[in-house]
Amino acid sequence: MATVKEFRNNVRPNWCPGCGDFAVQASMQRALGNLNLEPENVALISGIGCSGRISGYLNVYGFHGVHGRSLPIAQGVKLANRNLTVLASGGDGDGFGIGLGHFMHAVRRNMDITYVVMDNQIYGLTKGQHSPTSAFGFKAKTTPAGNIENAISPLQIALSAGITYLAQGFSSDVNQLTELIQGGIEHKGFSLINVFSPCVTYNKVNTYEWFKEHTVSLDQFPDYNPTDRASAIAKVMETDGLCTGLIFKDEKKPVFEDLVQNYPQEAYLNSNLEMDQSMFDELMREFA
Repeated sequence: MATVKEFRNNVRPNWCPGCGDFAVQASMQRALGNLNLEPENVALISGIGCSGRISGYLNVYGFHGVHGRSLPIAQGVKLANRNLTVLASGGDGDGFGIGLGHFMHAVRRNMDITYVVMDNQIYGLTKGQHSPTSAFGFKAKTTPAGNIENAISPLQIALSAGITYLAQGFSSDVNQLTELIQGGIEHKGFSLINVFSPCVTYNKVNTYEWFKEHTVSLDQFPDYNPTDRASAIAKVMETDGLCTGLIFKDEKKPVFEDLVQNYPQEAYLNSNLEMDQSMFDELMREFA
């Protein structure tokens, strides 16, 4: 039975000292260890950016994809082997910029994947440009006079698209973040855990201190019901998307894998995929 330390490898992260992604990595490792999963039964698919490096920092199967495309790859992995615990990861630019279309369709399909987004409101790897979640007026290299675009709300988008598990954490609260990621992995369906993960190098506005001052924990609302989508939407709007904790959960919606006809219970990698001449000839006649 695996423990947390078995999800650690000898690769040293090259994130900037103080980067919030260190806490995300630790929370992922803790969540996987708490669930008694085995490293060989877990796959982590990442995109491009500082956050994309995380697939090489956990002792699991890792795939470092291309910009904005972690979710299509993760869905393919899950379809090929439904016995794997599949996680996808990326940043706000990766997931809510070029990857936003894939995100929307992954949500509505409700495949059993856990998506962890490290949201720092800036492009860090390419040295400090504004991102889709940068606030109006935010000054960066690409917006020296202030951002003239309104920031998108990943939480509102996810809820409107029909997500079945939605949570938001903060890098400075590893215990809560571990619980949220663990809950997402245990949930049967598509899970998004959006994480406020400060960039200490290029974002001097949305700092640890800023988030501590502005975020609101949903634990402060004892009557809050995370199974009510309307209440979740209202709370997200009320807090301007700056709430942390479990925002919404729906355990009734069927997962994509269970709805696909003729979907093998056994992994494709264990199937006989050899094609003889008669099968090839039949395919040629079909598509002639």
